[in-house]
Amino acid sequence: MEQKPPRVPKLAWVKEEDEAAATSAQQPGELQQLQLLQEGAAMDRTQEQDPARGRFRRAAQMICEFITCIWQEETTGVGTGPSANLHLFSAETSAAMLDLLVEKGVSNPTQVPAMVRYIHKWLTANESAGHRLDRTLLELTKKYPYDVLMTLLRWAPSGDRAAAAMWGLILTSTGTAEPALLILLSLLRAWPVDNAYTSDGDKTGVFALAATVTLWNVFNLTWCPPIVLEYFPHLLLHLLFQAYISTLYTPEEVDTFWKGCQKQLGLATNPQRFAVQTLKVLLCRVECEPVVLAMERKNGWDTLLCADTHHYAMGLLASEIRQGSVVWCPRIISCLLELLRQGISDWELPAMAFLVEVLEFLYLSQWGDSILEIMARHLQSESREMRRLALRGLVVLSRDPSMNQRMHSLTDSLADLLRDADEVIVQMTGGVLSALLLHRDLAIPSPIALRLAAALWPLLDSDNRHVQLLSIRLFQEVMRLVEEKGKKRLKMLVSKSLLPLFFHCHNENTRVAQASRETLLAAVSFLRSRDLEHLVMTDQMWRFGECLLAEDRARAAEHLRQALPYLESPQEPLRETAVRFMGLAGRVLKEKQREFQLMCRALQDTADDISPAISCLARQTLYINLAAQSVPSSRLQQMRDRFRRLWKSRPSLAGGGRLSCWSAVGN
Repeated sequence: MEQKPPRVPKLAWVKEEDEAAATSAQQPGELQQLQLLQEGAAMDRTQEQDPARGRFRRAAQMICEFITCIWQEETTGVGTGPSANLHLFSAETSAAMLDLLVEKGVSNPTQVPAMVRYIHKWLTANESAGHRLDRTLLELTKKYPYDVLMTLLRWAPSGDRAAAAMWGLILTSTGTAEPALLILLSLLRAWPVDNAYTSDGDKTGVFALAATVTLWNVFNLTWCPPIVLEYFPHLLLHLLFQAYISTLYTPEEVDTFWKGCQKQLGLATNPQRFAVQTLKVLLCRVECEPVVLAMERKNGWDTLLCADTHHYAMGLLASEIRQGSVVWCPRIISCLLELLRQGISDWELPAMAFLVEVLEFLYLSQWGDSILEIMARHLQSESREMRRLALRGLVVLSRDPSMNQRMHSLTDSLADLLRDADEVIVQMTGGVLSALLLHRDLAIPSPIALRLAAALWPLLDSDNRHVQLLSIRLFQEVMRLVEEKGKKRLKMLVSKSLLPLFFHCHNENTRVAQASRETLLAAVSFLRSRDLEHLVMTDQMWRFGECLLAEDRARAAEHLRQALPYLESPQEPLRETAVRFMGLAGRVLKEKQREFQLMCRALQDTADDISPAISCLARQTLYINLAAQSVPSSRLQQMRDRFRRLWKSRPSLAGGGRLSCWSAVGN
């Protein structure tokens, strides 16, 4: 049964209430005068003459001293310490008096900080007092939570025994736990210090680290408060934020404060590691020990403490939580989205890294639009890592049919990313566009189709096979999905794609060759070129170049210049196709000296190709074009002599024979 607090005689309490009411309106000087009058009255009659009056005088004197002590705390904010007025702190009656003051109501909020400090002093002086002032503290906290908690953090920031007992009580009681935890969470983000005022005008800085120390004490209680489970996602993310931000900026005053904590509590070596240590205890409290151990094995906690690698560790932590404690993922994402909407510019990259890893567990029907807005905002970020994360998020969103149509508004932004210098970003962008366009029947507006085609056209020759294959497929889809009124404006880009697609029909990669053939067929069909379409459909690719030049002789010089880079391709089939195309172009361009000489120089350079077959073919092609060219005899003779010297130095093929060439060479 709960023990009732001791009571002073009824007459004394009646007198106490009258004295307290009168004294609370007096200044400290008036209190001292009241004490002198009471002491003078005590000298007129001794206790032995009137025992009842003596007891009354002692009770009245104690009340006056008690209220005077509280007044000093209120007006100065600095007490005289538990050693002064020790008879008040060690007396059960003083607890009863404070209890009564709170029960009757605090007339002025400015008194609250002083009362909190008094409770702390009383608990410090009465180590075995148990829970004597629990009700008093809880009543104060319910009515004035901010004043109570901020005062407690300022008065005992390192969390001594008395402060730990007070925090344990506040965070395990129904009416005070949630408001108290919300205040602590706000402090965790106020790195390094919060200078908010309390009711008594005190704006002494409260370190965010003091809130972390408090949480560490609470997490280590024998009985974990239910509020910790309820607010686990918020606590997790706020502690992660503090671990990151403290690696960027830790002022000298925080280090000084931390040294005091270390001396008193024997904590970790630095504030950053302590934040991580608190995080580990929290994870263990919610039965996530496997996550803690997995991060240890993968060196994740140390990675978390480096600003440059923090976002990688965040992704790793999210992955481990996703695998070991999937039940928490929806709530963590909900909390993370709330933080991202509020704006946490210093921590956006790590937050995005965490979000992307657990995104597949999000209820897109509820949060899809918010996620899409966040990802779209970061597509144009200056940070390469942020652009990559945004694209990873869009890849996940694109798998959901309900999100696919809403994501079409991003096509314009994605077209810009196809020109990014980062090959990984280009590949990821192609993957997102593929999910949006392939096998869809939504028409693409003409301006967007033009931007996509212009961005995809250079990628048809990409050295990255994944990027190249995606680009070829996407180019085909753009032709298929462009609005009817936009087809005319797209024809020029489609015409420029014919030659690259023709060359890559000979690509050593069979998937690229097949995709190129299919897209080339779509392109000639788009251009309504019946002859070229027939050649592709009947697999007469050896005639395609000749027919292309014959159909569009005006662009023969452009085709020649477009084919030149393929002479340096690492793939032998592409180099061979380019040499043959040079021979065809030479016939068309024989009247244009500038282009003809450009072709001749290119073939002369190719005559030294590492492949004997291509080397021989280049010499043969050059000689035939020179023989057919109507140039001055002296110039023609010089070129023929040079070709004969090259021909005599041609390499032998394996097997001892020589490559059989056209009969014209032997003449």
